[in-house]
Amino acid sequence: MKGYLVSLIIVVIDQVSKMKMDQWLGLCVPGQCERFEVLPVFQLAVLYNEGAAFSFLADAGGWQRWFLTGISAVVSVALVVWLRRVATHQVYLRVGLVLILGGAVGNLIDRAFQGYVVDFLIVHYDQYYFPAFNVADAAISIGAVFLLLDLFLAKEESV
Repeated sequence: MKGYLVSLIIVVIDQVSKMKMDQWLGLCVPGQCERFEVLPVFQLAVLYNEGAAFSFLADAGGWQRWFLTGISAVVSVALVVWLRRVATHQVYLRVGLVLILGGAVGNLIDRAFQGYVVDFLIVHYDQYYFPAFNVADAAISIGAVFLLLDLFLAKEESV
């Protein structure tokens, strides 16, 4: 039950941060992009991602909104079912699934209600930029690391 609460907290932090960043900086469009430099390698700027990860399918013409919303909804339900079946001693697996669930639902809300996901965290070095992301994306990525840890540690335990 604590896991679902953590997922909910991730969703709330994700949604509030997106809303506040959108209000503070507004949409970053070419020529009119307000960026806030936090560190020499880290900026804040609001971008709308109509596609999937790394803007994949962003220019697909609109059908991708409902396709990606459906996939996100199915994955979220599958994660809830999977979480219910995870043994309590599988801590890395449980943490990974909780983080991924929170991130998936956070981005699902954006996509379903707005048609795009709000990204605002930008990491770069010189002129090389990593694709913009948000709190939900970070939770999904960290969750994936926990799933890999579980995979490798479970493999070592069974040997």
